[in-house]
Amino acid sequence: QAQLVESGGGLVQPGGSLRLSCAASGSIFRFNAMGWYRQAPGKQRELVATIAHGGNTNYADSVKGRFTISRDSAKNTVHLQMNSLKPDDTAVYYCNAERWSGVHYWGQGTQVTVSS
Repeated sequence: QAQLVESGGGLVQPGGSLRLSCAASGSIFRFNAMGWYRQAPGKQRELVATIAHGGNTNYADSVKGRFTISRDSAKNTVHLQMNSLKPDDTAVYYCNAERWSGVHYWGQGTQVTVSS
């Protein structure tokens, strides 16, 4: 089992920044990959960004150049730095961790609202 706890969501104006954090119970190197997904009202959950065990990163086209995923292995934490936020970025953001076996774990989600 693995527990993932997100933090850092909130209300921000368009053009602003937020930094999300996902704290894992135990070493993040147990996982094949970790990442962030989001789900807006009435829409399906979608991938935002992932970071693989070897450090390779992947981003949705809609966030490339604005969001950065990183990890702090000493603190078993993955971060998502979000800059130049837009109203379309409004969603519940979920942390995800994938085991080598293919099993996925999810956090409880954190709300991000971009509005003036």
